[in-house]
Amino acid sequence: MNPPPTGPRILVVEDDLNLRLTLVDNLEEEGYAVEAASTLAEARAKVRGTAFDVVVLDLMLPDGDGYTLCRELRQAATSSRVLMLTARSLEDDVVKGFEVGADDYVPKPYRLRELLARIRALARRGAGAPVSTEVLTFDRFRVDLASRRILNATGQALELTRTEFDLLVFLLRHAGKALTRDQILSSVWGEDVVVDGHTVDNFVSNLRKKLEWTSTSRFEIRSVRGVGYRLDLLG
Repeated sequence: MNPPPTGPRILVVEDDLNLRLTLVDNLEEEGYAVEAASTLAEARAKVRGTAFDVVVLDLMLPDGDGYTLCRELRQAATSSRVLMLTARSLEDDVVKGFEVGADDYVPKPYRLRELLARIRALARRGAGAPVSTEVLTFDRFRVDLASRRILNATGQALELTRTEFDLLVFLLRHAGKALTRDQILSSVWGEDVVVDGHTVDNFVSNLRKKLEWTSTSRFEIRSVRGVGYRLDLLG
């Protein structure tokens, strides 16, 4: 009898039986501890009882969609990396996936070796990452890296997705520097994740709205023509 896998824990949420079984078999061969679900309800039950390193999440499910589950995972502050897997590849669908907290997005039909490489990259990103106790402050905001929360002047937490939070932290760490879209994508989304550069524009726009930026704010995320963006902290 083979010993149980000891690698990262993976949840595959896919309603297509053949795709689900094929992916589970290949992941188990790679040494992962794999569980599977075919519906949103099954997936919810799985994530309530287990901390998964990566959730491979089909967008279209019989009883709902992957956006819903991804949003719920982020609201629960789980550390699981989420890879969305779907036949829908329009830019709006991709952006929506990242807005609700997905870490990567692979359209169907996919190449199995590429998908396995993407999952491997996400598992590495989530494994053993040290928790920072650093606190960053700007304008009227306090960014707590340990709890991954951003609080306003009255102590209320802003609702940011994982990617929005990571983008804000990256901009703060490089305040005053012009950053290219490629630099931002590589650092925030990861070198192994293929994302269109315009995705950065959408996320910057979302950040400005959630931070309620106005002309009187003591910060500004400025567009740098032909380059990307720069966060300026004002007096």
